[in-house]
Amino acid sequence: MTATFPTGPLNATKVDADPVLVEIVAGTLAAIEKEVETSIGRTSRSPMIRDAHDFRAGIHDRNLRKLTGRSYSALVHPVVRDYPIETMNVGDVFFHNDVYQSEGGIGHLPDLCVTVPVFAHDAESGEQRVVAFIQAFGHHDDIGGAVPGSMPSAATSVYEEGLMVPPIKLWDRGVPNESALKIMTRNSRMPDSLAADLDAECSACLAGARRLGELFDRYGVAAVEACFDAILASSTEVYRREILSQIPDGTYVWEDYAEHDGVEEPQLHRQRITLTMDSTQETPLVIDFTGTGPQAKGPINHCGDYADGNFLKKWLAPILRNLAETPERMAQLDVNEGVVPLIEMRFPEKGTLLTPVFPAPTNARTFVILRLLGVLAGVLAKATGGRMPADQETIRYTGVYGTDVDGEPYLMREVLGGGSGGRYYADGEDTIHVVPDSRNLPTEFTEGRFPLRIERLGLAMDSGGAGRYRGGCGYEKHIRVLRDAHFMSIADRSILACWGVKGGKAGRPFQITVDPGGPDEHEVDALADAEPLKAGTVVRIRTTGGGGWGDPLDRPVEEVLRDIAWRKVSVAGARDDYGVVVREDGTADEAATEELRASIRASRTGEEPFFDRGPGYALLSGGATSNEFDVL
Repeated sequence: MTATFPTGPLNATKVDADPVLVEIVAGTLAAIEKEVETSIGRTSRSPMIRDAHDFRAGIHDRNLRKLTGRSYSALVHPVVRDYPIETMNVGDVFFHNDVYQSEGGIGHLPDLCVTVPVFAHDAESGEQRVVAFIQAFGHHDDIGGAVPGSMPSAATSVYEEGLMVPPIKLWDRGVPNESALKIMTRNSRMPDSLAADLDAECSACLAGARRLGELFDRYGVAAVEACFDAILASSTEVYRREILSQIPDGTYVWEDYAEHDGVEEPQLHRQRITLTMDSTQETPLVIDFTGTGPQAKGPINHCGDYADGNFLKKWLAPILRNLAETPERMAQLDVNEGVVPLIEMRFPEKGTLLTPVFPAPTNARTFVILRLLGVLAGVLAKATGGRMPADQETIRYTGVYGTDVDGEPYLMREVLGGGSGGRYYADGEDTIHVVPDSRNLPTEFTEGRFPLRIERLGLAMDSGGAGRYRGGCGYEKHIRVLRDAHFMSIADRSILACWGVKGGKAGRPFQITVDPGGPDEHEVDALADAEPLKAGTVVRIRTTGGGGWGDPLDRPVEEVLRDIAWRKVSVAGARDDYGVVVREDGTADEAATEELRASIRASRTGEEPFFDRGPGYALLSGGATSNEFDVL
């Protein structure tokens, strides 16, 4: 489907942006976005939205440009494609979750999106006109489909994944469409939570629209729109001058892989980026996905090739911030629509992991879009001599479902984080999450609401990849089920590890163990829908550690000893990974350490690849430990 979208100002008269008003508008946008998210978090009902905070808000102008940069969000494009702006009314609320009709803004069906138009008085006509949009989208507990949670790991069709809703008008002039709400909640295993979440999101966006409308009414449409232009133009200039200037002109290629799709045997599902930088061009950065592997039979596909890749540009752009002059400057940079004019995306023909053909399943598309963050980081590391962080895999879904003591069904699902990659100036962070402000479920909440007991929650020792700067550690979590139940997992990086860079080593992969240390101890596949658990059984979850950056033998001994004291590295890990020999009293044997490190250095050939993929890569590559793109 070819869609046309509105461009240009609402008013014919253009005005220059007042610099003081630009700051006022920017601050107001940030405050409204935060207010919308706070309202949703306090009034929603499902643990995934209210407690894990797996949702986000965004503010877009009438030209569909994302104005805020605190978080990525979906797109308004599919709404205005199906409901032209001139047909919208005050109090309208639009809804969609259809992956293939979202213009690339929705990745899987549990992500439900609410969009509210903002109205203000047109100075020329005196009529109320659409001037902006408030949007919220988040991951909901259940929208139907083959399994609880609506993420069947062995799906071969999107029809197995839940209810698909193309853009519809969920509220008309302030009146909810009760029939549509009945259909959606009837298809959910958690209808009350879904209804409450939708009500929270609609109400929060409507309130945000009123707040933003007040800004237009106070300063005038032309003045505020001029500020929008100035905010985005500033971002474009900052990224061009400070960030893209750090990439040498040239062409660079790198690829990485998802390891399984839930249907076929584990294999290398390739994602490749050819990056071309030409600083003389108006659009200097070209990201070409040609060479990406074929569409998977299972649900790891992502619909990226819509609206010229608008969503993917903003999804990938945060990686570019690592090229900022300092970490402090990096933290100051937002990602809004200002980055879009700087990037051209080129997609392969239909039928690949990034260009799937309907009705290919997509519920585990995180394996692809998270990997793309790493592929961009890897190709930029090649371009800049390693001035990028090592790899991370900071999201996976795990959960337990069954019935409680009252016979009512429950689903305890959370999105656990992992360790981030080591950086050229610092270690990676422990147990982070790619979704801003997200968090694991509190133990007190989990034990109070579900028939479960959390017996351990801490860092997974030795999970971070060794390096001059160590990768961050993942979680180790032990859950004991108090009633018969089932365990579910949607995770990648259980074979392929988070890669290390410039001498750094790969982190430890994801792992699930049932009855650890007991008579029924066994591993569970990272993609599992219904692993049976008897009452009293413990499940141990270990999430990924980030890759290391730089030679681990260059890590100061005192930092390794500190890691041991903090229980991030074991004594054995210190010896094997860092060449540090530790005495029984906890001090380092300096002579033995120097001798061991010299021996390890002497064993190197000098032809080691720039990236370390870990031992799992050889299992899927036919024995190779690296590929042609892993060398500079």
